[in-house]
Amino acid sequence: MTTLLEHPEADAAPGPSAAARVVAELQALAAGLGESLRCSAVRGFDDDGLLQVTAAVEVLGRRVDALGVAAAAEVADRSRPELGTGQLSAKRGCRTAGELLERVTLVSGPTAGRRMRLGRQLRTGLSLGGEPLPPTFRATAIGLATGAIGVDTADAIVTALTPTLRCTDLDSVQAAESELVASATGTSAETPVPASADEIRLQASVWKAVLAPDGSRPDDHAMTARGIRLGRERDGIVPVSGSLMPEIAGKLRRLFDAYLSPKSAPVAFHTEDDAAGDRESAREQALLERDDRTPDQRRHDVLAVILDVASRAGEAPTIGGAPATVLISVREQDLNADFGQGRGIGWIDGVEAPIAISTVKDLISNGGQQKVVINAEGRIIALGSPERCFTPAQRRAIQLRDGTCIIAGCKIPAGMTEIHHVIPHAHGGRTHTDNGVCLCWWHHRYLAASGWAIRMMRGAVQIMAPPWLETGTRTWRTVTKSRTRLTDAVERKNVTRD
Repeated sequence: MTTLLEHPEADAAPGPSAAARVVAELQALAAGLGESLRCSAVRGFDDDGLLQVTAAVEVLGRRVDALGVAAAAEVADRSRPELGTGQLSAKRGCRTAGELLERVTLVSGPTAGRRMRLGRQLRTGLSLGGEPLPPTFRATAIGLATGAIGVDTADAIVTALTPTLRCTDLDSVQAAESELVASATGTSAETPVPASADEIRLQASVWKAVLAPDGSRPDDHAMTARGIRLGRERDGIVPVSGSLMPEIAGKLRRLFDAYLSPKSAPVAFHTEDDAAGDRESAREQALLERDDRTPDQRRHDVLAVILDVASRAGEAPTIGGAPATVLISVREQDLNADFGQGRGIGWIDGVEAPIAISTVKDLISNGGQQKVVINAEGRIIALGSPERCFTPAQRRAIQLRDGTCIIAGCKIPAGMTEIHHVIPHAHGGRTHTDNGVCLCWWHHRYLAASGWAIRMMRGAVQIMAPPWLETGTRTWRTVTKSRTRLTDAVERKNVTRD
């Protein structure tokens, strides 16, 4: 790929001998790599060494991928239909450039197509006078060619921004591109660490909506194409097909999440009397309770439940709030003991195995607590009010603010997260939106061990990456994955730039 960092005049028509030399050098590099690091050798590294090697291998892989994209674009250019019998693909007995790439590289058809499409958009063109023309997405081309970003990230940027070229000026598009590349490489002030390809895809969708707002609105085609069709029954099955508007699909997915999430799916509890007494019957019971349904089958059954609930109204389950409640009991002295002692256990209603006191505290942080005083004879003599429990309104506000689990790279939707007290209740932390953040189950349980730090500054969430992820001086950065707030940030940058 010829980019602004390379010299097209030096690379023009190198000839067969130069190609043979390059092939020999690449083969030598491949052989040397095999000698310096064998696949089985990664087992011998310690944790830090393994991560360092993984990152270094990916850097090398990005350079190789960039060359693959450049080569695919050149093959496609030499196989243009207007060349007729002079097409490179035709001279090699292939119908298309994609087929030729598949045969030469042994990659799949979609991979070959993606390389050609991306390469065409990032390659340096030539004017009628033979002068080099920089690519439209210059920052992406440079980042890909130098290995600063990977193919997935480059594809996310180009795919999102290309449609905006039809309805906005090139300078605005390239400014958005530069911001995305900076975020992907970790050089943006708002990015605590280099963003992953999935995070760049989300950010690019926000930039696309800002640059081309009309493209985010339902057009006449979408309004006309929407619909649900029930086919004719055949072999006991009625086929369903159709197209949903984005907002309707979002509601349906939300209901699927509510039912299929392990945290909120309907559960049947079995008593000891229900289970068989002997080993054989217990084995049979386990087989009966096993769920071998495919995801599609589970969604079908969820839809049946949704329709049944809708017919009775007001009974749809929720995530992270009422009405479903897990009842956990724990002794007050165990709950109030020094956490470092690790003493005490808790019990979940309907579950025989105890849970660690640390897990109890995590669950209380998310779901609150209510004090029940029972005397020595077993009588309830005091019943306190619920404490440390974020209300449904607070949960919705925090979820809207954070967008997803706030830890960088985590894509768990806010609706499936737990609300974490940034300052623990035991240390005086309030149950308030200024002290609550969205964390997924994993990051909530293992926040301390992961090394991520969280703080609130005037009600805004800030995180600091762990030392193993952010080398050098660690920095607090404001974070959000809410597309609404990301849109505000993008527009502020545009105003500042203007």
